Amino acid sequence: MAFSIMAASSIRVHFGRTAPIRCSSSSPSAVLTRAKSLQFDLKTYWKKLIFETNQKLDEAILVQYPDEIYEAMRYSVLAEGAKRAPPVMCVAACELFGVDRLAAFPTACALEMVHAASLIHDDLPCMDDDPSRRGQPSNHTVYGVDMAILAGDALFPLGFQHIVSHTPSDLVPESRLLRVVAEIARAVGSRGMAAGQFLDLEGGPNSVEFVQEKKFGEMGQCSAVCGGLLAGAEDHEVQRLRRYGRAVGVLYQVVDDILEEQTKQLDATDESRRRKGKSYVGVYGIEKAKEVAEELRNKAKKELDGFEKYGDRVVPLYSFVDYAADRGFSIESSS
Repeated sequence: MAFSIMAASSIRVHFGRTAPIRCSSSSPSAVLTRAKSLQFDLKTYWKKLIFETNQKLDEAILVQYPDEIYEAMRYSVLAEGAKRAPPVMCVAACELFGVDRLAAFPTACALEMVHAASLIHDDLPCMDDDPSRRGQPSNHTVYGVDMAILAGDALFPLGFQHIVSHTPSDLVPESRLLRVVAEIARAVGSRGMAAGQFLDLEGGPNSVEFVQEKKFGEMGQCSAVCGGLLAGAEDHEVQRLRRYGRAVGVLYQVVDDILEEQTKQLDATDESRRRKGKSYVGVYGIEKAKEVAEELRNKAKKELDGFEKYGDRVVPLYSFVDYAADRGFSIESSS
């Protein structure tokens, strides 16, 4: 239900000949910041955050009675193939406003717990019926459907508890935490990712935009918004982050679908999705999907142009957009 994860490979998405982006409303400083983002070492930045996030997640989900539930929770949350995209976006959005990343880590971990829970439930036989996830057998394949449901159910509230109990009170006031909790609850609920999963099950080509936005864009926008809320961003800045995160989240999935089509290595589940018209590639074809991806890239960067007063602190978020579109390097999880 969230950021789709597909490893970088020799296959690249070529969007065709595209002129340099020259938005009349973009200031010279915004154009300069975009240029700097092309030189930013996102891979090092990202891998460091993966390492820190993995350490904190390992500490947050200790095995206790009943052992089986906690082992199933850890299996999915601490999977080696996890790229930690939601935590990285949350931390980068928080740092945009000059706030220490320590303020964001509890929420970043909670986002990963929620992310893992949604994937566990998505993979169930009654949902997408996926036998594997993040390069390993899916949770229900290893622990059974009953335990997988319980593990997912347990991860959702654990995430909320972790935010409340571990966020430094000297960095984030309670009023901001309430908004963060409400934002995550909205994103995973019946008007968010659950709605996207419902329409994904129902099928129909007319629902593809809604499915992509809700099933994949919700976690992106929630991650960016939570980072901003923790840092005390103004309401108009939060809305910019919301539009930015939604565009990046959908962009991730559209590019995944394009790459899968190009490699011709779709598994049974992916074929099912295409027959039901659940991706831009399945409904409109690969060339139209490329156009959609380029539009989403431009839309996300346009939102970031509004943060020019924060200088180079916005660079990681720009760079994140290009990674989502180009997959220029491979992220390996560091335990």
